[in-house]
Amino acid sequence: MSYSNYVLPATKRAGKWSLTMAWWALFSAMFWIYIAVASAGAVGVVNTVIGMVLTVATYGVINLVLSRYAARTGLTVSLFSRTLFGLVGSALASLIFAATAIYYAVFEGSIIAVAFHEFFGGSMVVWYAVVVLYAVPLAMGGVQNWLDKLNGFLLPFYIAGLVAVVVAATLIRGVPTDWIGQAAAASTLPGWLTSYLIYMGVYIMMMYTFDYARLGRAEDKKFLGSVTFGWVFYAFTFGLNGLIGIYIMSAWGLEASETGVVQAFISSLGFGGVLVILISQTRINTANYFLASENLSAFASRVFRLNLPRYIWVIVCGALAFLLMLTDVLSYLLKALAWQGVFVTAWVAIALVYIALNWKKPHLVPDIRPAKLKAVSPGAIAWVLASAIGIALTEQTAVPVISQLTPLITMVLAAALYYGAYKLSPPQFIDASQTLDAKEEELDPAITD
Repeated sequence: MSYSNYVLPATKRAGKWSLTMAWWALFSAMFWIYIAVASAGAVGVVNTVIGMVLTVATYGVINLVLSRYAARTGLTVSLFSRTLFGLVGSALASLIFAATAIYYAVFEGSIIAVAFHEFFGGSMVVWYAVVVLYAVPLAMGGVQNWLDKLNGFLLPFYIAGLVAVVVAATLIRGVPTDWIGQAAAASTLPGWLTSYLIYMGVYIMMMYTFDYARLGRAEDKKFLGSVTFGWVFYAFTFGLNGLIGIYIMSAWGLEASETGVVQAFISSLGFGGVLVILISQTRINTANYFLASENLSAFASRVFRLNLPRYIWVIVCGALAFLLMLTDVLSYLLKALAWQGVFVTAWVAIALVYIALNWKKPHLVPDIRPAKLKAVSPGAIAWVLASAIGIALTEQTAVPVISQLTPLITMVLAAALYYGAYKLSPPQFIDASQTLDAKEEELDPAITD
């Protein structure tokens, strides 16, 4: 059975290395190269490196907390959001998560299509269809059944590809003399802070972490919190990818763009560059489609009472991704991600407040049974209000510096509002040892320690 809408029991958990191989699929996203190059172009390489270091530390701490909680409870983002926001609020969280994962699948899939088009020519529509048709079957297998093995097998090839592209770019173009000392553009905020705020735009990784970490065993929490989902992962994902991206793009004198990254790899390695891109995007899109389907399933189950197998939702996600590729997706993708990013940032702040308020209660888990929950809780009002203010601040142009600081403002505002909502209407808990009636929809709590 699929556990998209259920607490995951301890007997269904993945081993730490199996889960690590599946999760580290996200290490190979070309988006990390793109975002680092974009940051370097905006504030300079030195400021970007400082921003990266601070980002790795921040992501490491936050995901340490989230991964341990998810592994202890066996909850998904959707199930956890029930206790934060009520049933309607949890459905909104699932929809935002699914939409964001589909958007990233569109971006990463487009990278492969562009690479195929650049090297082989032909119709972009055909290549869009190809990248979706081959990715969808790969994402149908669960983490324990297939994704860990596929991504574990491909990981060494991606790392070898990164080494090869650096060596080839250097041999062909020489060492770029100004890539470290690249001048920073004028900015109201310090350059390193601007870079840090750019990386805050991908806090969706926290939600990704939560849904994957609930597949882990409670006894592996130290390894999961530091290596699998923590600072080690982000040192490679943001640090290694970012520096390599800045280096090869500088070597070829290319600007940050979807096609620029593709051109740098193909110019350096020829067909080998196409293969590296294919490997990298195959790995990341298994995660994108997996999480999009899990959350679309949770949303449809709650809102439309549709309890379909997960493979059906993988197919639906693939169809949606293909249709989005046929549009001028980049014209609205970044705007959509910015708006959704506000909701995600607020969700992260609220989740951390909730966990902090309950960290001394390890014997208790949230009561997520629908019959015991409100449709809309005060927490949902806090989340929507903080997000609405964050979107308004993002869109206003009167004070540009406020727009830049919106992620930080949103986090503080969401945390404060949710703290008040929590005190006004504390959530319900159940003892971890309590056995739930199967008729009440959820399975037994997964806590084991």
